[in-house]
Amino acid sequence: MVLAGKRFENMDGVNTLKSFKELRQWQKERRTKIKDLSFTVPTCERKAVDFLRSNREQTSITWIGHSSFLIQMGGVNLLTDPVWAERMGFARRLSPPGLRLDELPPIDAVLLSHSHYDHMDMRTLRAWKSAQLFVPAGLGPKLRAKGFVSVTELSWWEQAQLGGLELHFVPAQHWTRRTLLDTNRSHWGGWVIQPAQLGEARGAVYFAGDSGYFPGFRRIGERFAIRYALMPIGAYEPEWFMSAQHVTPEEAVQAFLDVQGDVFIPMHYGAFRLADDTPREALDRLLADWRRRQLPEQALRVLQLGETLV
Repeated sequence: MVLAGKRFENMDGVNTLKSFKELRQWQKERRTKIKDLSFTVPTCERKAVDFLRSNREQTSITWIGHSSFLIQMGGVNLLTDPVWAERMGFARRLSPPGLRLDELPPIDAVLLSHSHYDHMDMRTLRAWKSAQLFVPAGLGPKLRAKGFVSVTELSWWEQAQLGGLELHFVPAQHWTRRTLLDTNRSHWGGWVIQPAQLGEARGAVYFAGDSGYFPGFRRIGERFAIRYALMPIGAYEPEWFMSAQHVTPEEAVQAFLDVQGDVFIPMHYGAFRLADDTPREALDRLLADWRRRQLPEQALRVLQLGETLV
């Protein structure tokens, strides 16, 4: 049960909120930087639309862009943090969504990691008013007030059942705000999706949401047998401002090792300019650290927009 007026916190009381003075300092720094924004994340030329519409057996992961994925598992179609918005604030989207809305199969459920606008876009969500929504604790009343009737709230380490799947809401280190009055009034986290009858197979998909680097990654790895880890790599610069709430690419690699995943799929880059880093910089740092650690090439899958991994 979530008490009205409750404010949520991070593990160990870590504070991710910044002062207005710090925000002004960042904006002053930003004006001095010259960035090359010419690189655009490529879109897959051979989208698996027909396969996605008919698939009822195989696990598949399709990157829509930013933190939006279509995940198919056990005959269930899931969307994570669906955002088809063309703008974020005053800035235009840097790259189009990998699939159009009319190219998606019927969606059974939507998983939200938190309420920030680049993860919860109300205009997009209206396309699935009849779908089941699984959301962090504290977010249910806002969504029900908008007309969504099938909303399930979860706190950290709680789980819900959907068909033959288990949906586990797991910790992240972040924060939430949509207005000046609702800071941290709803929670934040990631999702682990796995078959209810997992057996000995490593079949779980871990969607990390938004997070700074924190001990929770190791705890998640201790609890679940993760095959695919969908990890954020962007919106980390300047690190003095962003580090508590967004991992760097190098920290994302360490988090992947902490959760003991088999395959790393990067996300949270390329769609919106939320910080000073560029999509090219995020990818270059990710690849450099991957090679420095001499990790297997086949364990890193950098998807194109609209690309499906089966």
